Amino acid sequence: MNLELENLKVSLSSAPIINDISMQIDGGQFVGLLGPNGSGKSTLLRTVYRMHKPSGGAVLLDDRPLPSYKPKNLAREMAVVGQFNNINFDLCVEEVVMMGRTPHLGALEREKIRDYEIVRDSLEKVGMSDYTKRSFTTLSGGEKQRIILARALAQKPSLLILDEPTNHLDITYQLQILGIIKNLGINVFAALHDLSLAAQYCDKIYIIKHGAIDSCGTPDEVINRNMINRVYHVDCDITKDSAGRMSISYFPLHILESEI
Repeated sequence: MNLELENLKVSLSSAPIINDISMQIDGGQFVGLLGPNGSGKSTLLRTVYRMHKPSGGAVLLDDRPLPSYKPKNLAREMAVVGQFNNINFDLCVEEVVMMGRTPHLGALEREKIRDYEIVRDSLEKVGMSDYTKRSFTTLSGGEKQRIILARALAQKPSLLILDEPTNHLDITYQLQILGIIKNLGINVFAALHDLSLAAQYCDKIYIIKHGAIDSCGTPDEVINRNMINRVYHVDCDITKDSAGRMSISYFPLHILESEI
């Protein structure tokens, strides 16, 4: 499922948050959305998955306006992992991940062997196979995030929307999860905060500031010292290792401030 935003505008409580943004995600790309806190990343993603209504412009999925999709049909194609994933019922891990199969079942249809196979595979991908019968409420924040990602994978989506998917994970699982997402071969639209990880895994990056696109392109085209200074108001050094992987060393703020 291809995603296109056409001159999108979003206002919350009459305050403009997203200002005339256009972008396209297709061809199985991993597209990153980066910007400082308050820049509009989460609002933009929530508009794509129908939590907010646009005040102008359009969200198109496979060239069809977003409102033309019935919720269940949309859930068969698009999965979402948000920042906050509270589940108020005492469900075991397997039951939470099985929720991802709901869009593929009829109203009274029971889960089949294939559904359980997909759930087991999804848990294995996020390294949580041994937690099948654990209560979801007993898990740590990072463990819960991996289970919610497994639930999204169980939907078998063609478009995956992620809002800070590695926010609560240690570096081992950050690399594992982003590697899994990268290898899915589907369209991925992810808000990220770690520029170095975004450079390593994203095919394309959009930088937004104050609800508008500051720059877009490949990681090499977008992530540079001038952009980081302009958008994040910090200075840095950027280096690459022998494999071309980018590393960013940020200067303490007092050094930058003393030079202004």
